[in-house]
Amino acid sequence: MPPSDAKRELLPGMLEMLVLKTLSVQPMHGYGIAQQLLRQSQDVIRVEEGSLYPALQRMRQKGWIKAEWGRTPNNQRARYYTITAAGTRALGEQEEGFAQLLAAVRRVMRTA
Repeated sequence: MPPSDAKRELLPGMLEMLVLKTLSVQPMHGYGIAQQLLRQSQDVIRVEEGSLYPALQRMRQKGWIKAEWGRTPNNQRARYYTITAAGTRALGEQEEGFAQLLAAVRRVMRTA
């Protein structure tokens, strides 16, 4: 199977980190978050509704994000998500943990 056809899956917890990072720039609705991740990853990270909305709900329950109803630019009603102070702290912790994991994977991959 060519690398371009290989299935790419996010590691557990990575979706939350990416969503928090996206919301740290500006509040967005769910569809906007998915589109932003797709754009910024150059069409590599595709988040399905079945993964995104349960993750958003989990993050709301943890107090990492808050949600309120608003209107999209084309005047549709949508729930907009905003990162909280607790979410900003969680993002920092997750980024640090991910950096450590990435460094460890790189060390393993360099082994002969």
